[in-house]
Amino acid sequence: MKYYDKLIFDLSRDGRQGYSLPSYRWESSSKDIPSGLSRQKAPALPQVSELDVVRHYTNLSQMNFGVDSGFYPLGSCTMKYNPKINEEIASHPGFSGLHPMQPACTVQGALRVYKELSEALSAITGMARFTLNPFAGAHGELTGLMVIRQYHMSRGDIARTRIIVPDSAHGTNPASAAVCGLEIVQVKSKENGLVDVEDLKPLLDETIAGIMMTNPNTLGLFEKDIKEIASLVHECGGLLYYDGANMNPLLGVVRPGDMGFDVMHLNLHKTFSTPHGGGGPGAGPVGVAAHLASCLPVPRVSEDEDGTLYLDGCDDACGMISGFMGNFGVLLRAYAYILMLGRQNVRMAGPLSVLGANYIKESLKDCFELPIPGICKHEFVFDGLRDKSTDVTTLDVAKRLLDYGFHAPTIYFPLLFHQAIMIEPTETESKETLDGFIDIMKKIAAEALEDPQSLKTAPHTTPVRRLDETTAARQPVLRYKDMSDIS
Repeated sequence: MKYYDKLIFDLSRDGRQGYSLPSYRWESSSKDIPSGLSRQKAPALPQVSELDVVRHYTNLSQMNFGVDSGFYPLGSCTMKYNPKINEEIASHPGFSGLHPMQPACTVQGALRVYKELSEALSAITGMARFTLNPFAGAHGELTGLMVIRQYHMSRGDIARTRIIVPDSAHGTNPASAAVCGLEIVQVKSKENGLVDVEDLKPLLDETIAGIMMTNPNTLGLFEKDIKEIASLVHECGGLLYYDGANMNPLLGVVRPGDMGFDVMHLNLHKTFSTPHGGGGPGAGPVGVAAHLASCLPVPRVSEDEDGTLYLDGCDDACGMISGFMGNFGVLLRAYAYILMLGRQNVRMAGPLSVLGANYIKESLKDCFELPIPGICKHEFVFDGLRDKSTDVTTLDVAKRLLDYGFHAPTIYFPLLFHQAIMIEPTETESKETLDGFIDIMKKIAAEALEDPQSLKTAPHTTPVRRLDETTAARQPVLRYKDMSDIS
């Protein structure tokens, strides 16, 4: 172990410090902390110099993996490159210095960004109106389902308490529906990975609030029967919800509104270039067809005849789903990204992501099992290695990838395949990067036959070796040492 691989607690020496803060000038007027709330012992903090602190955190940052440092083939999440001009715009003092409680007359520029981004998303998706208030994709799902429930309840159609979810859906779909108080009804997929329309038909009755779908689905396949599905669901009085997590390959090419969807959410932090590794921040705007616009949450941005923007509400709204107007920094990045690409170049993003995914798929299908052949969209799924004779698993392949400097793709999802490997390259990666990834995947497939132990004990070169992931999840160690005696 290198000296600066040590934890900062290991570098601690009694009496060492970086600097001291000056004494509190108003100490005489301060109030004592109640004895029941104050510590009985000093906190067990490390004593280190300023230089040691700087080196410690710089070293930690170099142990992390990010889109700026390497290829991130993370299927189901479009973890694409975030142009640096987006960061510059989002950090501009005119935006970053705003307070959410300022009067509308003092934040006209920010409200203009909100309004124009909403309009741009409506044009891209074929929806009539958007709210940008949800903080994440799953938050957007919940908001969209609240809109659907509000719509049915406003019409007195209170029996519609069930939502149909395909067996290939993202896990957040049934979770969001359950949080919204809806009963989940599963519709099966056919062998080709698409929704089984014949299995759907018997499920449609007066209790169905709608259906949640991702198109292309989690296998990267376009649901070619979507118009028939939309017609069937609408005929029974239900609505169609579009999970926009997989919208990337359709940008500027196909619009969910034209497919028949009534409600949708977008993951701005994926499709529109703000990678959200580490769990945040995110943005999950929700768009609706015209007949559902009044059910969107409040507050909303509206415009007077003289061009002045203001916030308003609506009696039919599904409520208030966030404290303010969403994650504004993420909204700014998406707005900048869309303006930078423009109408014509937005149309290039989808086809390029599809081209990259199919290029990798076709290059590796002789080494990895491809359960559903044919053209995919932005992502595809292998079912582990073709030759499984050495018992090398998908997890082993993913761990070995780390030794070669690539982030692992999503594994063991979707659940339709036991050894699933989901790969999504995005349109921002060059052919040279894709070729490098392909070469390493082929090398790993060869290692699985020639030296399987190198995969089963991987990774070998990372700061942390293979962990007991089950124990780590169920019994996490969150402290450097036992500090239970520190009150």
